[in-house]
Amino acid sequence: MDLQILVSKKGTKVVKASDLYIVLGLPNKQYATNLRRWINDVYQFRDGIRKPAAMKDYAKRPTTVKLMEDYYFSIEFAKLIVLNSKSKVKQKYATFLYKLEDKTESNDLLNVDQVMAVLELAKVMGMVSCQTAAEQKHLETYEQRNNGSAANWWNFRSKMLGYSTDQLKQKMQEMGKSTAGKSRRHMLMQTDKYEMVRTGVVDLFMAMGKTERYAKNLGRLAKAFAKELKVEIFDDRNAPLLFTPHLNKELANEVKHLEKGRYLQLWEPQRMAS
Repeated sequence: MDLQILVSKKGTKVVKASDLYIVLGLPNKQYATNLRRWINDVYQFRDGIRKPAAMKDYAKRPTTVKLMEDYYFSIEFAKLIVLNSKSKVKQKYATFLYKLEDKTESNDLLNVDQVMAVLELAKVMGMVSCQTAAEQKHLETYEQRNNGSAANWWNFRSKMLGYSTDQLKQKMQEMGKSTAGKSRRHMLMQTDKYEMVRTGVVDLFMAMGKTERYAKNLGRLAKAFAKELKVEIFDDRNAPLLFTPHLNKELANEVKHLEKGRYLQLWEPQRMAS
């Protein structure tokens, strides 16, 4: 049996859960149990590690068989299910679904509102208070994923960001500058100050549960915006309000408290087209 691909009026490609189950050759008696597990499990989607979202990754399919539940699955979700299954034919169907994924609808692409939000993020990440808050929130997410442990945090973060304290010290020395008593942030300020904006944005989106690739892509975009706008890097933590830059306070508060308000909610899962 071939896996049937359905296309909605809006062009969304989906598969039926029941069809997927049949082609994978899984035990009929375990259908209901596996279906519940699929929907409640955690997967690495393109936009982050999370549970599947209703009306984004799956939707209830009306059926005349009262005792049998069925769903429509997005192509990405179906592929992740196949990869996590114990089916003997999972490579065949995972490859098939991978080729069907519409690259033009990839979550790596930003809509206009998201681009404008990254532009605003580039500005507020000039404030050290936002940078440190994003770093702390990222650390908390890291600990949650590692059973409450922060072991290897600095090595993990250095590898992800592409620089370490030792590398920054070497760069400072090559520039003929002293490294005595200098923190990472101080050294970045003297070697590549807009890297602080990139780092802050990467920390923020990692804290929000996005994938490393996705967070780094947005970080690079924010850094490019910061350079173009000549964003001021300002340590506002102990500065009087009179001397702080006039920036988007609403977004700054969202960053500091990881609150999904008008800006950060733009990265919440969108509803599946019907």
